[in-house]
Amino acid sequence: MLFNYLYPLADQFAILNVFKYLTFRTGGAVITALVLSFLIGPVLIRKLSVYQAGGQPIRHDGPESHLLTKKGTPTMGGFMILLALAMATLLWADLSNGYVWVALFVTISYGSIGFMDDYLKVIRHNPNGLSARLKLVMQSAIAILAVYWIMKMLPAPLTTTLAVPFLKNILLDLGWYFIGFAVLVMVGSSNAVNLTDGLDGLAIVPVMIATGVFALISYLVGNAVFANYLQIHNVPGSGELAVFCGALVGGGLGFLWFNAPPAKVFMGDTGSLSLGGALGVVSIITKHELVLAIVGGLFVLETVSVIVQVVSFKLTGRRIFRMAPLHHHFEKKGWAEPTIVIRFWIIATILALAGLSTLKLR
Repeated sequence: MLFNYLYPLADQFAILNVFKYLTFRTGGAVITALVLSFLIGPVLIRKLSVYQAGGQPIRHDGPESHLLTKKGTPTMGGFMILLALAMATLLWADLSNGYVWVALFVTISYGSIGFMDDYLKVIRHNPNGLSARLKLVMQSAIAILAVYWIMKMLPAPLTTTLAVPFLKNILLDLGWYFIGFAVLVMVGSSNAVNLTDGLDGLAIVPVMIATGVFALISYLVGNAVFANYLQIHNVPGSGELAVFCGALVGGGLGFLWFNAPPAKVFMGDTGSLSLGGALGVVSIITKHELVLAIVGGLFVLETVSVIVQVVSFKLTGRRIFRMAPLHHHFEKKGWAEPTIVIRFWIIATILALAGLSTLKLR
């Protein structure tokens, strides 16, 4: 909004030229979302505590300590991130850019699905919430609309193609199968973050790390000069997603202030589904879908641990892990919660650096 209203006046007021620079507006989005989170957080937590008698339902088959340490903590804190993200993005981004709108559409839509699920659990006291099948159908429908929207905006050579990390100028044309692949990326990313969100601060920091990486990727992919130098595929206009990613990082930092151990609020499905969806849609627009699997490798590990556990139990009647997802396995082994969380943050950082290396190693 500021860009659209103030930058045209730069000929009269030279200082307004700063709104031309993505780096300036991305920094503004980070700070704005952070401040908004700090302002919204205390009020939201009080309101959630009033309406959510008993807080988020705690799994009775989960680690026993959670019944003591996490019982009564309100959920739906992801609403704080979504509100700060949306307001900061609308304030600092170029609103004529279609990629910004499709990213907001997916993020808010997935957050709405998560909100419905959280609402049924904590307000209606339905322990199952939305059925897994219904959530997948709704997520897939939103993803299909978003992918079609993205394909209409992408330049012709990139519309249905898949870029391969470490290989320059290689594009695999998937044809109409690209829609199915992109939907899988978006829905898979959303649910992978959801599975990771099980300990105080465990999901939000890796999300911010991955989002920071994709803020840089968006900036580079959207700049023809940098894209040519790094031998990555240029997607004109995608640089504006750096502002969106910056707003997400700022909102995430503000949420972490209240989610740090011991958490005053959980993000719930409202936050986890939306944040995973945001990562998925940005990776598709920037043609770095496979890089997301590296940068977000922690989410992949958590998801794989659940799949392996279920398959093993159904086929052999034995469990590979003491409990899935993976972070609960280490809790069962006696690791302290802060130890698990910090070590997983370290892993997320290493994987993010590995993902960044794909930009130059080609």
